[in-house]
Amino acid sequence: MNRRHFLLNAGLLGSAGVLGNKAFSAPTPLSVHETDRSTAKNVIFLVSDGMSIGTLTLCDTLMQRKMGKGGHWMSLYKSRKGVRALMDTASSNALVTDSAAAGSAWGCGERVPNGSLNVSAQGERLTPLFKKCIAKGKSVGCVTTVPITHATPASFCVNAQSRNSQEDIAIDYLSLNFDVMMGGGLEFFDPQKRSDKKDVIADFKAKGYHVALHKSDMQRFASQKKPLIGLFYENGLPYSIDHQQDSELINTVPTLSEMTQTAIDLMKSNNNGFVLQVEAGKVDWAAHGNDTTALLYDQMEFEKALGVALQFADQHKDTLVIVTTDHGNSNPGLFYGKNADTGFEKLFEAKHSHEWILKNIHANHSPSQVVEIIEHACNVAISKNKAVELLSHIIKAEPTESFNPYQMPFHELALILKEHTHVGWASNTHTSDYVELCAYGPGQQLIKPFMLNTELHHLMLHALGIR
Repeated sequence: MNRRHFLLNAGLLGSAGVLGNKAFSAPTPLSVHETDRSTAKNVIFLVSDGMSIGTLTLCDTLMQRKMGKGGHWMSLYKSRKGVRALMDTASSNALVTDSAAAGSAWGCGERVPNGSLNVSAQGERLTPLFKKCIAKGKSVGCVTTVPITHATPASFCVNAQSRNSQEDIAIDYLSLNFDVMMGGGLEFFDPQKRSDKKDVIADFKAKGYHVALHKSDMQRFASQKKPLIGLFYENGLPYSIDHQQDSELINTVPTLSEMTQTAIDLMKSNNNGFVLQVEAGKVDWAAHGNDTTALLYDQMEFEKALGVALQFADQHKDTLVIVTTDHGNSNPGLFYGKNADTGFEKLFEAKHSHEWILKNIHANHSPSQVVEIIEHACNVAISKNKAVELLSHIIKAEPTESFNPYQMPFHELALILKEHTHVGWASNTHTSDYVELCAYGPGQQLIKPFMLNTELHHLMLHALGIR
């Protein structure tokens, strides 16, 4: 083969790897010992949405230096208990995916266009993972910190041309027959909020579901073996760092780890097993906002949820735990400087997210008031000149329909705080980076050093013995 043909063929193979792949590569033949432990009864699939490798690094460092012990994810690596891989995240029409296409790759085993949920570019409706599991008698559920109708939970459940059709997705859930679904998104079920005024909450109750609107509801229903839908906030749940500072939120809104434990408790008695998706969806939202404090404390809460899953897996050896992310976002990092260590440690005493700061600063505030708000929230004393600069951006903010609906100056605040914490950001959107993937439990040996996101769908079915 001449050099020209070699390069052409290599390019074609590379393109197929990025944008193609319908079939799961057959696993390496297993030894008898491996075969004995290759079948799982349960799968707990944990997703830190939009987690760049910098997020995992910063969180583990924060936990080690603040609490003297790192996170469960890195512990799986350090102890050699988990199998680690890198994963490609492209969609069928772009190198940089969105959460709908990335989740669908896991959900149906094929790459679909950005914005689509288990619907191919040709309009084919591909069977989602949960429908395949329900057909085998398994219980299924999702818990998340964003609306339960958002892209990642929906990607395991339904078919939709557009991830934005969340009112329709809420209705589609009625026919799914899931066992547990908890998070935010009340607005898509509440007749007072829906555009069609349909009472989807009443529809779920009529179908035999417990509907939890408060943490106390979740706790009360946890011991009752009925399907449960939890809608604890109008949109996404509050950031963990803000939640921790508000006694009312602590009493009314469950954490991701609490929802994870409840979901497992509700489904573990099924003799056919269960599949649970756990999503830290607001890690992605924090990355879009360059919100370092929100990002790291939501990632820490994700670590707690992972701890719940691993504890169950250690007690039930028939449970496979998969932990990963759907794509990187904004690539945060701790950058070199003589005060980088001490600057980073200012995050130990942070009390609120950047979102909380910007919602509490108004155009009529004085620079001194801005300095005081930021020092209270972030343990950082900015100069009055920087406060004036931030105020100038707030005065110019106008409502839009974008991710940042009031055009709050998240990026500008992040640049100001970087001078003190040394944490910086590359952008405010998704990346094409290969991402972290780890598996622990029966079937973990099926993980190879490099995976395509579509392969996880087939790997889960293989591990569960679903053909």
